[in-house]
Amino acid sequence: MPVRITALAGGVGGAKLLVGIDRAFRRARNEDPAGQRARSLTAIVNTGDDDTIYGVHVSPDVDIVTYWLAGLADYRRGWGLRDDTFHAVEAFGALGVETWFNLGDRDLAVCLYRTERLRAGAALSAVTEAIRRALGVPTRILPMSDCLVPTKIETADGRTLRFQEYFVKERQAPEVSGVGLAAARAAEPAPGVLEAIAQADVVVVCPSNPIVSVAPILALRGVRDALEAHPKVVAVSPIVAGAALK
Repeated sequence: MPVRITALAGGVGGAKLLVGIDRAFRRARNEDPAGQRARSLTAIVNTGDDDTIYGVHVSPDVDIVTYWLAGLADYRRGWGLRDDTFHAVEAFGALGVETWFNLGDRDLAVCLYRTERLRAGAALSAVTEAIRRALGVPTRILPMSDCLVPTKIETADGRTLRFQEYFVKERQAPEVSGVGLAAARAAEPAPGVLEAIAQADVVVVCPSNPIVSVAPILALRGVRDALEAHPKVVAVSPIVAGAALK
């Protein structure tokens, strides 16, 4: 089995494959304790879905990956933390705030922590590292960029929506005429991203949405070139026989 794997991921499909690789590595460590240090998994995660909601910085794909790898995810819903409560969102609703985005109370605490660290000048990659350590996740998790790189959804009726507006608020109902990745194309990858690709024995493109999860990562400066230069890149499709699978 390759000992250094770097994966490009976003959302539930990516999180599931990462969990599988992590479990395989754990079994290998148990069978060969001497080789423990040689095995490593790094996840480069899409942040084009990031948004400010309820006044906090939400990183849905980063959090999904982190929670699944921590064994804390709500596997039935696919997002959020298992057994979380939603008292804060209910209170926002009682105050007349739009509550189209469900955010559990413990999930909100993570986002509050992220927001305060970012306001204090910390980079998103540093905050992500602190959160994954606090949750006991051994896999290295890198947000694709420390810059704000919002993916924009252009609709057939002439609107431009933030991704969460399209995906959650409008429930993917509008006809899509285009996907805007201009912010990602102008941004640098987060520290360690290009190195993680170059130093991996194998790079795996996870079965995440190819347009809104994988394409934003590929749009960053130098990422596509790094993949083309790598001797072994494997892509796992999330679309089988025309159907999108989780």
